Amino acid sequence: MSEARVSTMRNSTRLVIAGLAGVLLLAATGCDKLRARDNLNQGVLAYKSAKYADAAEHFKAAIALDPTYNSARLYLATSYMVQWIPGAESPENLEFARKAHEEFMKVLEQDPMDKNAMASLAFLSYNQAQSLPADQKAAKYDEASEWYHKLLAIDPANKEAYYTLGVIAYAKWYPNLMLARANLKMRPEDPGPIKDKKVKEELKAKYSGIVDEGIGNLQKAIDIDKEYDDAMAYMNLLVRERADLLDSASDYKQQIEVADNWLQKALDTKKIKASRQPGNAGGIVNDSK
Repeated sequence: MSEARVSTMRNSTRLVIAGLAGVLLLAATGCDKLRARDNLNQGVLAYKSAKYADAAEHFKAAIALDPTYNSARLYLATSYMVQWIPGAESPENLEFARKAHEEFMKVLEQDPMDKNAMASLAFLSYNQAQSLPADQKAAKYDEASEWYHKLLAIDPANKEAYYTLGVIAYAKWYPNLMLARANLKMRPEDPGPIKDKKVKEELKAKYSGIVDEGIGNLQKAIDIDKEYDDAMAYMNLLVRERADLLDSASDYKQQIEVADNWLQKALDTKKIKASRQPGNAGGIVNDSK
């Protein structure tokens, strides 16, 4: 047999072996993906049964088999988040929040437009802020706001994002207004506006933009959902408390009337929605059964 023919046969053999290796690799990859999907399905069943720790193990197994399996990673992050108790300071609880944040960020690394991951990161930041000392709250609220703005950039009809931005504005503003009033010996029920011009101007400089933006975001939420009674209730609060920054008693009174109208609208809307519930007639529970 000639050397040329031997060389040709060797090359052919190498190609065949390489081809078989490729087929085996594809088969193994396909098998891993099937096992990953099976783990995802088992994890979802455990999650729906509130067995979150078991669910997390299945989701981790799915990711180990297929690191690109973003659905499994999103479920893993969510399973950590639902085990986290806002305000509880145990190391184990804080670790749930840390792991949830880490996995949601990994979801966004693969899919920067994932709305669920963004909304969850915003939720985490907002709820973490609730239990922080006063001097740390603002930074965490800013983090939550940043995520909600990113979410709105890709989902501009997200009424919950606009609503929560309004709530964050109130959370930043209201304690500082109450502190200023207390320092001026004003009771919460005392009518405004704030009489001390210097204090009022300082509050305006620092918070009027925050409050105005909050009101604007609440209005956007209501524009999306005309029956968003929670947004109406916070609109009442922001308009009412903003009135303390006005210059005259007549302007203050006019804005209080606007706030009262929002409050009444919120109450009326709640009644209308309640009347649509099964067993209710005109908002009155039917106990005749």
